[in-house]
Amino acid sequence: MGKLGGFLQIERHGVPQRDPLERAHDFHEFLLQRPVAELREQGARCMDCGVPFCHNGCPLGNLIPDWNDLVYRDRFADAIAQLHATNNFPEFTGRLCPAPCEAACVLEIREGDAVTIKQIENAIINRAWEEGWVKPQPPRPDRETAQAVAVVGSGPAGMAAAQQLRRAGHRVTLFERDEAIGGLVRFGVPDFKIEKRVVQRRVEQMLAEGVEMRCGVDVGRDIGADELLSGFDAVVLATGSRVPRDLAVPGRELDGVHFAMDYLYQRNRWVARTLEGTGELGPAPAGAQPRIEREITAAGKDVVVIGGGDTGADCVGNALREQARSVVQLELLSEPPPQRPDELTPWPLWPLKYRLSYAMEEARKLGVGEQDYSVTTTAFADDGSGALAGLRVAQALPEPPFAPVPGSERELPAQLVLLAMGFLGPEQELLDQLGVARDQRGNIKAHAPYTTSVDGVFAAGDARRGQSLIVWAINEGRQCARMVDRYLAAQRGGERPGALAAEDEAIAGHADADAGPEGPPQHVGPGIGAPEA
Repeated sequence: MGKLGGFLQIERHGVPQRDPLERAHDFHEFLLQRPVAELREQGARCMDCGVPFCHNGCPLGNLIPDWNDLVYRDRFADAIAQLHATNNFPEFTGRLCPAPCEAACVLEIREGDAVTIKQIENAIINRAWEEGWVKPQPPRPDRETAQAVAVVGSGPAGMAAAQQLRRAGHRVTLFERDEAIGGLVRFGVPDFKIEKRVVQRRVEQMLAEGVEMRCGVDVGRDIGADELLSGFDAVVLATGSRVPRDLAVPGRELDGVHFAMDYLYQRNRWVARTLEGTGELGPAPAGAQPRIEREITAAGKDVVVIGGGDTGADCVGNALREQARSVVQLELLSEPPPQRPDELTPWPLWPLKYRLSYAMEEARKLGVGEQDYSVTTTAFADDGSGALAGLRVAQALPEPPFAPVPGSERELPAQLVLLAMGFLGPEQELLDQLGVARDQRGNIKAHAPYTTSVDGVFAAGDARRGQSLIVWAINEGRQCARMVDRYLAAQRGGERPGALAAEDEAIAGHADADAGPEGPPQHVGPGIGAPEA
């Protein structure tokens, strides 16, 4: 694989990024792409590992050495075939995944020297779209089954499940309560990380393949569970983990304290109204946006973001583009070490080390931001009229429950606080109607792989496994589709639903869906950091 001895001769060159002082004033993607010659050199660094640990680092089990070698040999058309064999949406993962595959690369034994897998992946799919190699793949007429599947939720897990099931010949209806397909990739992640034209072209591919999409339909309210079960032969629940973790401290009810996702949804919809459809960032969604009951804006305000992950970074990035007066990002946990702590997370595990996020790099370059660790919030302060004036914080002890250190209290000015502390689990209303069993955390419980306690109802993505990575979501959607296809095949043949049906070659992946790769820890981040020094 790659150039013989290339890893000894060619230096790693990571993903280039636009200048922070420039990009912080627009909504265009800030990741850049290297010329083909440089990308081929980076692919040449992939060594002929006896055991390519990158396979295990990637939940999708991407055939990484194979397409690295093909890029080195300038065979991009073959590379995209290998990439699509395991990943429906490599342009999503190439932009948004934190790349646990690189942490597991054998070259990463020498820290910071991994093959630049993520940028090669992104270059392959970008080239494929440019060359017209990405085409709809509807099933052959003789493969149509006439069996109907409802997929509820159109994030990466729902999109992957819908596409795989349609290609296997089933009639698929993809339900989404928002005005456009994409879930958090469309409404939660800013355009400067992934422009929505990138999402929309996949939507158009799926439409051309025959997936029916019903946006603006809130399953469980607009369509009841009984109607869903009676109208479809199988149902896939891919509703995500959307219940945010709250912060129960005095003053939480003040005007100016909001969940991060409420803010990000508004900002993405603002971009869609203002910039999409003008040709600047791609087409605007066809559906009408919901009415804004209360605008959340950072313009001219002192902003505090509580939470140090990807969602928090995206809040910082948006606040900067709104020209916030100042931005402070708080993290409850201690600041991680600058280098991989081998005694805690040795290679090939995801290293628990400090990474400067793209957003905090922008904030520091603009001179308006800071990031603090080991900080706990004890109360929000009232300005006297029911609005937020600031928050009281303290240094946190390093161990749970992270109690405040006596005498360390201080106040921070803030007119806007965004709570980006993760998610607790899926919303429960539809699950209650369907009567599916849940685990202790409220996630949908699978009694067999991706199979719920209700016959014909399956689950995939964060709704089943809890808050996780986009690569896990796509993998779950793909593998759940295999289980649904087996179930439907058994129904057609009159077999007991639990019997193992012959696998459909149109839907089978490279891994055993009954087990699947173990992959990296569920929580890794941030997805996009500042460029390498």
